[in-house]
Amino acid sequence: MVVLATKLYVDGDARERSLDSLRSLVDNEIGELAVEFELGVRHDDFPSVTIDGEDATVARNVLREEFGEIVPDLEAGETYVGTLESWDEDGFVLDAGQAVRIPVDELGLGPGTAIQVRERFGLVQHVPLRFVYGGSDDVDGGQPSRLADAERDRLFEWTRGSGRLNVNSATRAEVRATLNRAGHAQDYVTVERLGLLEQSVVCTDDTDPPGLLASVGEYLPAELRCVVP
Repeated sequence: MVVLATKLYVDGDARERSLDSLRSLVDNEIGELAVEFELGVRHDDFPSVTIDGEDATVARNVLREEFGEIVPDLEAGETYVGTLESWDEDGFVLDAGQAVRIPVDELGLGPGTAIQVRERFGLVQHVPLRFVYGGSDDVDGGQPSRLADAERDRLFEWTRGSGRLNVNSATRAEVRATLNRAGHAQDYVTVERLGLLEQSVVCTDDTDPPGLLASVGEYLPAELRCVVP
């Protein structure tokens, strides 16, 4: 079994649609392998994939690479994926099956409080982020955890592009459909999947991300954050 490092936190019909979306994503990754799989959702909203078959080991590794994995125990110095659970002026708290605090000085994303950093990089709640575990969540009792270098590079790259609108609580297909229905089919390049329910709308050079947010916000019952270069 692999516990995927992306959360399924919506309810009702949206939950069923999200499960269908996840089933399709998993099938796209491992559907051609000699395996059968079954989806479940843990009490903490992380989905699990139980895999059987000749290629089960390969399939598990493919899903770990694509989504990241929630593991029972974290080892100091290793890189994992956690979802952004909460934040305050002094840091982020990621959910990696356990709470992992990253102090603002270990984010490596420039000046300001952690709240200001979250706004600047358009980080919506539950977005998956790669981090290096420091070995202790008590900063005074061991090395603090930090954002992974590859994650920092990815986020800085967002600020060098044409602008983005980040969204949670919606699948990629739902975000695309909403943009198109709202008359913005020509205002974005693509919708990047950050997690199962976290997406990043890559704007065209002529599109103003705050303007796009104002236009589509009423159609999306979600948190929306802009990245303005």
